[in-house]
Amino acid sequence: MHNQLADALRRLDSPYAELRIERREQTRMVFNGDHIEAVDVTVDYGGMARALASRRNGHHGGWGVVTFTGDDNLRDHVLDAIRLAAHGNFHTPIHLVPIDPVIAHIPTSLSIDFRAISLADKQKLLSEYNDLMLRFDPRIETTRVAYTDSFSTIFYANTEGTTIHQERPLVDLQLTAIARDGDTVQRGMRSLALARGFEAILDRHDLARAAARLAIDLLSSQPVRGGRYTVVMDPIMSGLFVHEAIGHLSEADFISENPKAREMMALGRRFGPPFLNVYDDGTLPHLRGSIAYDDEGVPAQRTWIIRDGVLVGRMHSRETAARMGEQPTGNARATSYRYPPQVRMTNTAIAPADGGSLANMIRDIDLGVYACDWSAGETMLEDFTFVAKYGYMIRHGTLAEPLRAITLTGNVFETLALIDCIGSDFRWDESSGDCGKGAEGLPVCDGGPHVRIRDTLVSGQ
Repeated sequence: MHNQLADALRRLDSPYAELRIERREQTRMVFNGDHIEAVDVTVDYGGMARALASRRNGHHGGWGVVTFTGDDNLRDHVLDAIRLAAHGNFHTPIHLVPIDPVIAHIPTSLSIDFRAISLADKQKLLSEYNDLMLRFDPRIETTRVAYTDSFSTIFYANTEGTTIHQERPLVDLQLTAIARDGDTVQRGMRSLALARGFEAILDRHDLARAAARLAIDLLSSQPVRGGRYTVVMDPIMSGLFVHEAIGHLSEADFISENPKAREMMALGRRFGPPFLNVYDDGTLPHLRGSIAYDDEGVPAQRTWIIRDGVLVGRMHSRETAARMGEQPTGNARATSYRYPPQVRMTNTAIAPADGGSLANMIRDIDLGVYACDWSAGETMLEDFTFVAKYGYMIRHGTLAEPLRAITLTGNVFETLALIDCIGSDFRWDESSGDCGKGAEGLPVCDGGPHVRIRDTLVSGQ
């Protein structure tokens, strides 16, 4: 395959061209209640050619992109991409920050390769989890179990001499229990998604019990009374917070194309207390956002976004780095061969500080809210809305009555300034859930410690 890619990229009339070939094997199995709803086994194989056009007659070409299935006629696809690029007419030329060529093979070693597990054995295990939830309590009305495994083999080459072969596995288990008590219906969900083998989902009966227990507990929970509270976010919610409120604003394609964003995200701006530190790191093993190299051949790395409360960095592709006079960070990621890479997070987190445990963080709160696990979240420039699946009132330094569907809203920068304690604990959110950007969803991970924020606007549903 590398020889085919190299042959297709030789002696081109283009300042830069690249080819990416991807083969993805995927199995999906879904239980709905006491029966199997779907079993799918698919193989997707195709590629993308991307090229820049040379300058002619005072005009600069843009990107030309061609997607295709299979791996035939690679040279023709590259030439088509160059022809498409030549039709562009951009006032500003596209430049890429130079990087050293890489020749790399990144294989994956799985303790238990899910491709070697029969559909019958997968069904048997998932049936155990499903039956456990159905039998957990008479109030469990129905269940849903969704399992997906995928194994992607990616070949990449460009005209600068880089050739990379990577393997990327992913296993995803989602367990949902629906409970009813009269007219009250609640859902409990637990999930797991990791870049590992079948071993990751073995002996996960505790996860099924937790989903069923949450559904039952939520039947007796109440909406929070709206108002302003001191809020403590658990590590999963603080991971959502850093992803939505800081991560997306730190993707350099958004910053470079938006003058207001450039002003908002100026390096050196104070974003929070001196104990706030935020980073993105694609090098961590087994997390679903981890990569060895991004889809431009740039090695993954740890990129500090906030250090000691001050904005110090952002995530880049080679193009945005050139546009802003900075360095690429290994964050040019493509959902599949059908999409060109764009600036995307990998694993994004708030670093732990010296705030201690949850008990230490709530002991001096007379009235507050403990927000746990995320249900939804979005930001619109400076404004955010996050929804926690459940939580508890904090009364006189202890956790009190359970709450459901807690909505936090506010201004990102004002809220960051209101952080007054960051815990010493830390947890990666290993649950399911892709990050959407435009029409594309992509595996990412986020995490953090417990985080306490003063004077936060809270509402219930």
